[in-house]
Amino acid sequence: MGATVFVQPLDLVKNRMQLSGEGAKTKEYKTSFHAVGSILRKEGVRGIYTGLSAGLLRQATYTTTRLGIYTILFEKLTRADGTPPNFIMKALIGMTAGAIGAFVGTPAEVALIRMTADGRLPPDQRRGYSNVFNALLRITREEGVPTLWRGCVPTMARAVVVNAAQLASYSQSKQFLLDSGYFRDNIFCHFCASMISGLVTTAASMPVDIAKTRIQNMRMIDGKPEYRNGLDVLAKVVRYEGFFSLWKGFTPYYARLGPHTVLTFIFLEQMNKFYQKFFLSA
Repeated sequence: MGATVFVQPLDLVKNRMQLSGEGAKTKEYKTSFHAVGSILRKEGVRGIYTGLSAGLLRQATYTTTRLGIYTILFEKLTRADGTPPNFIMKALIGMTAGAIGAFVGTPAEVALIRMTADGRLPPDQRRGYSNVFNALLRITREEGVPTLWRGCVPTMARAVVVNAAQLASYSQSKQFLLDSGYFRDNIFCHFCASMISGLVTTAASMPVDIAKTRIQNMRMIDGKPEYRNGLDVLAKVVRYEGFFSLWKGFTPYYARLGPHTVLTFIFLEQMNKFYQKFFLSA
């Protein structure tokens, strides 16, 4: 949640760019900087923090669950002599933790996507949620409880990819840096490992992320959904917008995921040390 306070504007830009040019080759935003300028011009400084309450709730549900489960499984599978699980096992642990966390966090994710997308719509088409709790209440009342888990499958698929890449590559990168002899287990080492992890995760997860974003933001047209499933989203993106549009918003996504990964793991490492020092040693 601490990391989200810093990177929420980048999350908003990423979501807007993934929805830009939906169904056509013309793009609403040419670049990330064009998107930021357009948002600031039309919605003001407060506009770039639209959806912050949903972003915080998402982290409180999704990330708390995935990091908690990952840590527990990691410790269970660490040998008595302190040898950590191998890379494949780390990836499997990350996938399991990510899928469970994503299911728990999907309602907040749906609210986040809708709130960050609202400003790009004409005033008469905006949903106008005042905060995440208002969004969840209105979605339940107007569209039914199952809508809170709309896009759950691609969200879980994205989480599997993200966590397999992020958690496993972070652990592996940190271990590699420490084994090199040039790094110590400190904030600089955590920063370098996190930036490597963020780059790997961004490249691997963007196609799944764009499918998730569009499904959660879609409306019903003549009583039918815009997309049948995640594969339908990917097929239409490639057909109408080009293959490389699957990585649309790469810059803000990495600009968000890199610092978010860095801040998350730095906060996590420091809190773990604090916990071990003041609670486990007591």
